[in-house]
Amino acid sequence: MGTAISLDVGGIEICWSKNSMGIDHGSLFQERDRKRIPEPSLDPEDDYEVSPEFEMGFQRTLGSTIARLELLGYTIETVRNHYLRAVEECSQERDGMREHAPDLAGPTEFMTFEDLLAFVSENPVDELDDQFISSLDAPKSQIVGRFNDEARLSRLPYYESYETGYSERNHFGVLIGFLPPYSFLRLLATVPQNRDLYLNWQYGPLVEAGWAQVSDFVAEARRTEKFLIATEGTSDIFVLKRALQLLRPEITDFFRFIDATERHPFSGAGRLVNFAEGLAKIDIHNKVLFLLDNDAEGQHAHQKIMEMHLPSNMRTTTLPDHPSFERINTHGPAGETVTNINGRAVALECYLDFDQPSLPEPQVRWTSYKDKLDTYQGELIGKDHYLKAFKNAEKLEYDFSKLAFLLDHIVQECCAIASP
Repeated sequence: MGTAISLDVGGIEICWSKNSMGIDHGSLFQERDRKRIPEPSLDPEDDYEVSPEFEMGFQRTLGSTIARLELLGYTIETVRNHYLRAVEECSQERDGMREHAPDLAGPTEFMTFEDLLAFVSENPVDELDDQFISSLDAPKSQIVGRFNDEARLSRLPYYESYETGYSERNHFGVLIGFLPPYSFLRLLATVPQNRDLYLNWQYGPLVEAGWAQVSDFVAEARRTEKFLIATEGTSDIFVLKRALQLLRPEITDFFRFIDATERHPFSGAGRLVNFAEGLAKIDIHNKVLFLLDNDAEGQHAHQKIMEMHLPSNMRTTTLPDHPSFERINTHGPAGETVTNINGRAVALECYLDFDQPSLPEPQVRWTSYKDKLDTYQGELIGKDHYLKAFKNAEKLEYDFSKLAFLLDHIVQECCAIASP
């Protein structure tokens, strides 16, 4: 009979393979997700014993997988596009059918994508009956349960009235199963109640049966799925790496940074522009995000990189504007003033906690005038003080809100690269 392996969530089989590994789902998981996944149908009081190796697999919650799915390119917009493509294909099939068998063609309209979202939201997976019912022993109505509105269901692409599955929950999976597996997962994750469901990829039975080796199942993002973040300086790399570890550990493996242990190879906005130009010319296939300071020089460099018309695997951005930077004490030719430093003097250190005890009040010094932008370039005074406090952030009552805001911006930009 062979041995099957599947990726499933909440008891719904997303995709499967028999006697082989099939699709490599390792990128959905991290090494810490490798664990024993006990078979829920086994009674713990039974004498039957299952070896630990047989139960091995990867497991994490669907909610903790959302960011990983999006960094792999499966954003809500991607799901929408996959759905609309299915609608278009089915529309063409139905148009052809109407020419020969108008009575069998079905309704003329499909669900809109918003209708699909509403349908999924109305049916959280853990509320669906998962009891196995044999189609030989029970009528279809008992198996499909609540999914008995033929008029509504027939507006789903590829709907076939004779398909039932073996339970209400399984039938729901059949109804949505026309979507690609990861779009299916991202669609389910739009429902908050579904985010606590476990996503499982259990390889133990396949390995025990000799169809694969444990070494075949590797977690974490693959090389081609990682993003190279190119920044202006070494301190930027330190802050971003540490911020990811502290705030977004579920996606740290998606990002690579230039090794800056001795000297940053292209420190400063100008050199980052040259680096971007060089990468664009040699047509590398790596996913690259050029991250520039949100100051006068950074804005100018950003504009120059934008003019290069980068390929779809590269993108440039500046550090994002933040409301807290709109009123900062500044020193310059006009004396001391309270000024909005967004776009003029925002470096990465500005996203650190300014309110730690013993730290000075944040102040910016205007250093030079930029003719092309008609504005002054500014610099945060005493940046090293804020950086030093950040190094001990785990031991302090530290405000990470600005860093979280920054990481969300970076992830959003990377998702735009992954799903252009």
